[in-house]
Amino acid sequence: MAAVVHDPDPSFCRWFVEPALYAFGRRRVLTALVDYLRTGSDAERAGAVRAWYCAHLPLRANRSPAYAPSGSRDPAMDESQDVVDSWLEESMRVVARSADPQTHRRVLLNLPTSHEAYPQHLHELFERTIASARTHPSEHIRGWAAAVEHHGA
Repeated sequence: MAAVVHDPDPSFCRWFVEPALYAFGRRRVLTALVDYLRTGSDAERAGAVRAWYCAHLPLRANRSPAYAPSGSRDPAMDESQDVVDSWLEESMRVVARSADPQTHRRVLLNLPTSHEAYPQHLHELFERTIASARTHPSEHIRGWAAAVEHHGA
């Protein structure tokens, strides 16, 4: 996962993420990315955001020996909704505590603009994130807040 978050070229991110998904499962890969988002440097957070996108690739049984001969594998390896919820929460917390405008932009612009994408326990944090984004100096971040409001209309 270190190679994933440290490679500055988003075009190559998939080359690291895809084998990890097959070998370790989506759950472990996403959990590692949440950890980088939570504790990493701004550069590592940027890498985690790039990798998060690739970590949702569809998995195919014929592409990996990680699958049983029947074409199946333990579904627990890929169950990840709780990890996705952790990613959403940590993303909003990173935006709130980071002083780096680039981190704000990278992280926030990759968050969903639909209220329905967030579990109930994150709605208050989501509303605070929207309120902060409305007055952010970055036009792009204010645009994200407008997209959230438009999506909810």
